[in-house]
Amino acid sequence: MKELRKKTGRPLSFDRATALERAMHAFWRHGYETTSVAALTAAMGVTAPSLYAAFGDKQALFLEAMRLYAGDTAAIGAALDQAPSAHAAIGAMLAASARAFTGAATPPGCLLASATASGSPASLPVQQAVTAVRREIGELVRRRIAADIASAALPASTDAQALADLFIGVIQGMSVLARDGVPRERLLALANQALTALPVHHQQSH
Repeated sequence: MKELRKKTGRPLSFDRATALERAMHAFWRHGYETTSVAALTAAMGVTAPSLYAAFGDKQALFLEAMRLYAGDTAAIGAALDQAPSAHAAIGAMLAASARAFTGAATPPGCLLASATASGSPASLPVQQAVTAVRREIGELVRRRIAADIASAALPASTDAQALADLFIGVIQGMSVLARDGVPRERLLALANQALTALPVHHQQSH
């Protein structure tokens, strides 16, 4: 018993950050509901008790993996604000999404889109968390467009909310296409086409 207590009291015998990244990839590839705890432990290289001890339950693990995937929304907002224009900011965001969804070392598409594709009532908290992240990013985009309207870099008639919804919708659509095997070049072309919906600076004189 003394030896058993010694073993169970030991610190984590695995790298938590690496395990979390592996869990993120499992959720990204298979979705939240269809990724079992057994599949997670196999992907992470840990036992179920270690998973629960380090991360809590499956839902808590997913929420932490989602935060790792989505990054710091404050940093996203800062990047949007620091870009020379809404056009440049959103162009960079769309291009980055196209590249992220077609990475050689990561599953295709977007974790936020794939994780909750088949939502049941049991996964409602996860769906709500994903929705909240999407809404937050959408609001950052809307705010960046609104800033250009306020500074007269965009026409006063520009609909910031509709454009923000369009670009978030385009990102989600690119995720679906990436999962269908559409190559990066086509997603980048799609991103450039979508960007034409945003008036450019020289059009404000009309």
